[in-house]
Amino acid sequence: MKSIRVHAGALLLLATILAGCAALPGGGPAPLDTFELSTPSVQTGGQSKRQILVTQPVALKALDSQNIVIKTGQRSIQYLKGAQWADRLPVIVQARLAEALQRSGRFAGVGRPGEGLAIDYRIITEIRAFEVRAEQGEQAHVELYVRILNDRNGEVRASRSFRTSAPVSGGGGNSAYVTALDRAFGQAVSEIVSWSDSTI
Repeated sequence: MKSIRVHAGALLLLATILAGCAALPGGGPAPLDTFELSTPSVQTGGQSKRQILVTQPVALKALDSQNIVIKTGQRSIQYLKGAQWADRLPVIVQARLAEALQRSGRFAGVGRPGEGLAIDYRIITEIRAFEVRAEQGEQAHVELYVRILNDRNGEVRASRSFRTSAPVSGGGGNSAYVTALDRAFGQAVSEIVSWSDSTI
């Protein structure tokens, strides 16, 4: 998959741009296109007294990195050439999910571990898929399995798998693959916010 140059501000993604894809002086490796995920707009609602903690998602090693996964077959994957996430994928997913929950205005407090928040519920997430499936006509596919844990008694209040997809469009290239992943992720996060609100 051919790497392309990404322009700042394109496609509603925050891309940390490393100029071009030409080799560096002295024969060093070409810089990587570096991408973020955006926080989706979510419908706001009335605020409750509930406070929630968003833990860092768990994932298999292939997804627990800065590599952008391209699934080439049922049991085979590659990484998008010349591109990477701005941080480990679970770190980005945690930050964007926490931000979306907070922006919704439906909770009295939303935090992450270490912030000293007195919490009522934990949002525990597993990243089961976050990839472009080349064998399915280049479709971005995201699957997040979410559990809501009552922090008072340790009981699981509810659990659900969120599966979303989006086609790769826009002429191909690194930005097109990431944009499709961003759309699928945004849809999943919007659904998680609404479900969390209605569940707790």
